[in-house]
Amino acid sequence: MLTSATTQLRSPKPSLLMRGVKWLMSKRPSVFPHDARDVEPFLFDRNLPKDAPVPEGFRKKFRVEEWEAAGQQVITLHPKSGTGDWHMLYFHGGGFVLPMFKEHWPLIEAMVERLGVSVSAPLYEVVPESPHTRQDELADAAFAKIAASHDPAKIILNGDSAGGHMALSLALRLAGAGGAQPGKLALFAPWLDLTMADPAMQDVEPHDIMLKIGTLRACGKVFAGEGNPADPQFSPLYTSKEELANLPPTRIWTGRHDLFIIDSRTFAGKLVDAGVDAKLYEYEGAPHVFMAIVPTCEAKDCLQLLGEFLKE
Repeated sequence: MLTSATTQLRSPKPSLLMRGVKWLMSKRPSVFPHDARDVEPFLFDRNLPKDAPVPEGFRKKFRVEEWEAAGQQVITLHPKSGTGDWHMLYFHGGGFVLPMFKEHWPLIEAMVERLGVSVSAPLYEVVPESPHTRQDELADAAFAKIAASHDPAKIILNGDSAGGHMALSLALRLAGAGGAQPGKLALFAPWLDLTMADPAMQDVEPHDIMLKIGTLRACGKVFAGEGNPADPQFSPLYTSKEELANLPPTRIWTGRHDLFIIDSRTFAGKLVDAGVDAKLYEYEGAPHVFMAIVPTCEAKDCLQLLGEFLKE
């Protein structure tokens, strides 16, 4: 059950800067097709996309490590002062089908600078060029490698959008395996149901400048391949109460002009019902993955709450 103790409205109206950025975003070409019929041509007729490179300035600002897990690249940023007390394994979003955006790097930069954490960002292979199992393999291998040299209780899993799905799915696999467990789980606007089944999303869709229900359903089918997108393996919203109960303390951040706000509310309620220490933070008028717009007061509030979460 979702209660006032579970969810908090952090901003009753969008800041002026947020409104301005949203307006600019609405005038730019969308990163995803808005018509579901265009998804397959968009994915299957393209050149293999490339990850946005690490900004050169980062090599002066941070200690940068480049390594591999499951044959795929991982970038770790440490504060110049040394390895952070907490190590964040961060999965970028992009519908499982798009690589690291250049907009992800400033968000990761802000988390290292403001929170003093080390952040590892996997540059995972995307669908359909690679099967979804390659993303799972990378997530599992990256966590294992970090946990081999860093206290697992001081590892936080995080991700935005499809990356939030990856972080959550990894946490569920680790809980099921019964081995080393991460200390905390943070989810930025996570994609929780690939089928986008809740009809309440239709009321949010006109306000979401990035995401469309039909497009996401089509991407979800491509991601699942021959599997059923509604299976909990692909849509963790439907994970059993018994499995959810094994998750670590969890925090979720979502804007109210984000299609995923509906399932975030449902999922937060399920977590609390399962006995998990969980909270959902909402931001009025904020778009999908608003925390990547790092100069806004909404993004700053998100990172402040994340820092407080790490200190609890």
